Amino acid sequence: MRRIGRFSRMKHEIDDRTWKKLAPLIEAVRPVGKTDPVDLRRTIEGIVWRLRNGAKWRSVPERFGPWHRVFQLFNRWSKAGTWEALHELALERGVSLGMVHLDGTTIRAHAKAAGAEKGGTRPTRSAAPAAATARRSA
Repeated sequence: MRRIGRFSRMKHEIDDRTWKKLAPLIEAVRPVGKTDPVDLRRTIEGIVWRLRNGAKWRSVPERFGPWHRVFQLFNRWSKAGTWEALHELALERGVSLGMVHLDGTTIRAHAKAAGAEKGGTRPTRSAAPAAATARRSA
């Protein structure tokens, strides 16, 4: 761990032992483009950071590289089915990665949307105010 002043650099999102298992699997399934990805481990750690924290893509810390690179890799691999292929290959080879990602979608609702029926329930008028009004006008 490198020291910066009196603060130490933050730990990796993916430890070295897990990365040694993961790297050959990634190389086997990743789409081959015109150029090799820049800092693949750092970019994937940025994806893991974002998924663990639920933050917006633009909030990915600079230590993982530019946020748009992290998003681009995640998005392209999602569309290409690379994440599913990686998961299947890990299962096939019996590699336990020690992480689970169920769904990357977050649905947010307004606080008042918690369990209320659409349109809500209308308060019913009591018979007492109607009877009191009828007596006065008579």
